[in-house]
Amino acid sequence: MALIAIEHLFSFTQRTTGIMKQLVSLVAVLSCLWTTPATGQNLANHPAVASQIKLMDAWIDAQMKEIDLPGLVIGVVHDQEVVWSKAYGHADVELGTPMELDSIFRIASHSKLFTSIAILQLRETGKLRLDDPITDHLPWFDMQNPYPEAEPIRISNLLTHSAGLPRESDHPSWTEFEFPTREDLRETVSQQQAAYPAATIWKYSNLGLSLAGAIVETISGRTYEEYVETEIMAPLGMTSSSVGVPTDTHRARLVTGYGRRWLDKPRETMPFIDARAFDPATGLSSSVDDMLKFLSWQMRLRSTHVTEVLRANTLREMQRVHWLRENWRGGNGWGFSISHREDRDLIGHGGSYPGNRTTTQLSPTENVGVVVFTNGGDGNPGRYLNKAFEWIAPAIVRATAQPAVPAAADPSWTQYVGMYRSRGGERQVIVLNEELMVISPRSDDPMGGKSTLRPVGEHTFKIEGTGGGPHGELARFELDNSGNVIRLYMGVNYSERVP
Repeated sequence: MALIAIEHLFSFTQRTTGIMKQLVSLVAVLSCLWTTPATGQNLANHPAVASQIKLMDAWIDAQMKEIDLPGLVIGVVHDQEVVWSKAYGHADVELGTPMELDSIFRIASHSKLFTSIAILQLRETGKLRLDDPITDHLPWFDMQNPYPEAEPIRISNLLTHSAGLPRESDHPSWTEFEFPTREDLRETVSQQQAAYPAATIWKYSNLGLSLAGAIVETISGRTYEEYVETEIMAPLGMTSSSVGVPTDTHRARLVTGYGRRWLDKPRETMPFIDARAFDPATGLSSSVDDMLKFLSWQMRLRSTHVTEVLRANTLREMQRVHWLRENWRGGNGWGFSISHREDRDLIGHGGSYPGNRTTTQLSPTENVGVVVFTNGGDGNPGRYLNKAFEWIAPAIVRATAQPAVPAAADPSWTQYVGMYRSRGGERQVIVLNEELMVISPRSDDPMGGKSTLRPVGEHTFKIEGTGGGPHGELARFELDNSGNVIRLYMGVNYSERVP
């Protein structure tokens, strides 16, 4: 009955901000009433999740009407299960073609992820090194360099946007909708000049990832299109994805892109644009369904040590920050962008192509991924994605959490309790909240650097903590012949017990 009431309230208050905030609080309360963990295909029907999906659904519908957005597709995945996906609006407004879950969009800069994966595949086979100067593989690259003392541009610089290259080639592709061919790119690169010395500053560059794609072709001896579709998309079952000009079958499901809504004129219908030599930076097409498979693959590799398209450790390398932004709020891995937020870190990429705005992000700690594709130049998919992570992701975490087993301290731990001293300072062993802990009692924040000891053997514990201490190693209490604790080893160093 509560959920039916919520549905009526939604239809009554779509544009009323104050009441919508009350609804957010209400569904949050309802979500907390359900405590049994959900598994398998039951997750979308779990009241904690279903309530948030209803909220999200109503909010998306209202937002689209507010700006007359042509169409949108959203998908949410938890581990290997698609929790929720829905298509809104039209794939083609003039023809009245409804948007579908398998509608195909130009995903633009998502392409950089696939180019980077291809580069790392070639590294795994020993065919390149990320610190190779790009001229080792592209001898025709002769861009003017006003910084003769700078480091050479290396492959890793292309993947982290730290090469100092211009954003585009010497062609006004985004205004004239005419991208260069491979021959055009080779012929004109000498007319351009590096903007910064390599490895000194972050500067986003479509040219840089296009050069990375050219390296894939040179080393593999195959076209970029053939390589990516065969070595990445096919193994992942991404049957609605392609490089460059889609096939006739895919073209039939390709959405029509629309420009921004202006006050003085209707939305402009955007033409199909072939990115040509810039396919590795911006030329791929895909569906939300396929990108949910792409996210599931990432979750599989992150949770295992298998090899599937890439080695698991290689993907983890790609998704670590290799170039930190100046504000320390995120950075770039190899291809992947990393955004550091208060509640979670997001790993993924977005894309903007004439009439197409898209984003795909993964929250590793929650094991939740979200994809949002729109076919409007002002679609702003990040707004919808942020709400999905704000509302739906926490509900999924709550719904899948196993109930905590009440802990009880082992009575034998009392023999370890006390003060231990070394030349470096003092450690206090205490039992707190049913756990055996080591703290620094003289610190202003003694709990800030605490270590929790988990039993693994007789008088031996695994150290859990953070920072520069010996976390992940063993703690061992040494006893004298009378059975009294006299020493605490934390890793290889020890402290003497204070009588």
